[in-house]
Parts: sequence; structure tokens; C-alpha cells
Amino acid sequence: MTNEGLTYAAAGVDTEAGDKAVELMKDAVRRTHGPAVLGGVGGFAGLYDLSAFQGYRAPLLATSTDGVGTKVAIAQALDKHDTIGFDLVGMVVDDIVVVGAKPLFMTDYIATGKVVPERIADIVRGIAQACEVAGTALVGGETAEHPGLLAPDEYDVAGAATGIVEADKVLGPERVRPGDLLIGMASSGLHSNGYSLVRAVLKHAGWGLERHVDELGRTVGEELLEPTRVYASDVLVLAADDAAQVHAFTHVTGGGLAANLARVLPAGLVATVDRDTWQVPPVFGLVRELGQVPVRDLEGTLNLGVGMVAVVGRDGGDAALARLAALGVPAWVLGAVGELDADAPAQDLVAGTKGVDGGAVRLVGDYRF
Repeated sequence: MTNEGLTYAAAGVDTEAGDKAVELMKDAVRRTHGPAVLGGVGGFAGLYDLSAFQGYRAPLLATSTDGVGTKVAIAQALDKHDTIGFDLVGMVVDDIVVVGAKPLFMTDYIATGKVVPERIADIVRGIAQACEVAGTALVGGETAEHPGLLAPDEYDVAGAATGIVEADKVLGPERVRPGDLLIGMASSGLHSNGYSLVRAVLKHAGWGLERHVDELGRTVGEELLEPTRVYASDVLVLAADDAAQVHAFTHVTGGGLAANLARVLPAGLVATVDRDTWQVPPVFGLVRELGQVPVRDLEGTLNLGVGMVAVVGRDGGDAALARLAALGVPAWVLGAVGELDADAPAQDLVAGTKGVDGGAVRLVGDYRF
């Protein structure tokens, strides 16, 4: 028997590993810092200078927080961790830009069973790279080692961001009118929602992540780990284009297209979405076929190829499509907004999601899988 007492390291927490992780990631984090970020990496709090926004008449702050969900299980299974940051940033900042706010800064949180410096650094480098794409500063974060709660190779990630918007520039249901057009923007794939369904389908079919699929042109694992498209910068450019007449955006995340679109419509209006206006990417058809997933369940869980929607004025469609094409974002008109017929069958409509008492969405036509 030894008389030596227990140490923090013996209990499973290695503070030196955490310090090494910071050293490996700090250059990537610093690249997201502009002159508004004060101080360096490692402070107790991140400081952001708002003096550049003194010209705002009535500035509003917007904030959002989210995680990546069970997509982290794919990253862990493949031991590839440098892309999951795009999923985190996309889930957070693209909720903020929906109201027209510019995301200013973001913080992240990583919980893991054991700090492996190189792995943590890969995760944070991905977050930082995505922040660069979004034009957002990564001003702080935390890595927590939870031995006994998480296995050594397990981790979860979460983040929060803050943005700013002029009060009279806020986008949303109040601006939406009958006759407005719906502009769909292509997703890069599954993004970060519905992975519990996808993983269950693969398990049911007995498919491994290493399986090559000709329709996908790569392995199942590579497809599932495709990073979320980060729309923030492009969406803000579109919103600033007066000719596009942008009234609202919706970020298509958990719940699918209809449920999220309904959240940005005012009561009394209905958005009609034509399922036939786009080709559904192969991965969604694969999930459908392997799991024999009903279409209603599929479209209520996955984005089916539409990651963001702009609601624009009836005369703004051409300008919006031209602007998005110039930005390299595939987009198309997927429907329009009209007045809700009080006699419309309720079973044909999606409304009242996320506790929002607003408008409704009707999906018509058939998907092109």
C-alpha cells in the first residue's frame, strides 16, 4: 500500500494536455480576430469592442446556441475531427442571420472523456475555419475533461454566438406578404440533423461507414461527415440587396423544411412548396430506400436538399437568384406565399411548430429522388 495521495491526474484529468491543446489551436483562433477583439487567447472572458456600431439608431442583439447532435458519433467512429466545427458554426450563426443580424462573435464548449490535444485542436481549428467563412470572431471557449462520465474517445460540442441588427432592419413574419416567393438554397447534404434516424437506418441495413456507394461516389462515412454549408455571409449579402426584396429567411434544421418555414410566416398566410422543383440529393433517397422510411417522416426529419430559404417580394425573385448565383450558392424558386383558405384540410398543412402561432405550409407534388 502506498502512502501517496491521489492527484487530479490520477483521477483522470490532465491539465497539461489541455494547455497543449490550446497551443495547437490558438493560431487558428487568432485568425478569426479582427481589431474589435480585445486581448488574446486564454482569458477568462472574450472582449469585443462595439464602438464601431455607434452609428446604429436602435441596435438589437441576437443570440443563439446549439450543438451538433449525434453526428459527432460519425466523427468519432472515423477518427476525423476537423470538419465537425463547420456543423457547429452553421447550426449557430445561421440561426442568427435569419433575423438579418450580423454574427459578431462566438464561443464554444467541448466536453470529453479524455483530452487528446491533437483531437481537441482539430475540432477547434474546424470551428475557427468556419467562423472565418461566416465572418465571425471566435473569442473564447472551454474544454472540459469528464472521466467516468464520457469514454476516453467520446466528446460533445456546443456553441453560442451573438449578433447585431438595426431594429428597423429585422427580418421576419411581419414583413411577409401574399405573393412573396420562396427561394430555396441547396444544402451540402444531411447537415447536422436527423442523424439518429440515419444511424438507425444504417444499423438496420447492416451497412458500415466504410462501405463505398456508387450513387454517392464515396463511402457512407465520407457522405455522412460532409460539413454543413455555412450560409451566414452569403445570406447577409442577399439581405443587403434592395432589388432582392428579402422579407424573411428560414434555416432548415430539425423538423425539416415545412416546420421551419412555418415559423417565419404570419398568421393567415400559407406557403405552398412544390416538391418537384428540385432534385433530392442521393443520400436522402438512400436513407429512404434502406429504411423504408415514409416520405412524411423523411421530410419531417431531414432537409432533403434545402438548407436555407429566403422569402422575397414577388418582384425580387430574379434579383435574388442572380445574387445567389454570383455568390456560388445553388438556388431556385420552390414556391410562393398566399392567403390561407379557412376551408383547407388541416391534415394538408404544417403549422404551430416550436410553439409559434403563425402561418402554415402546404407541400404539394412529388419529390424527385
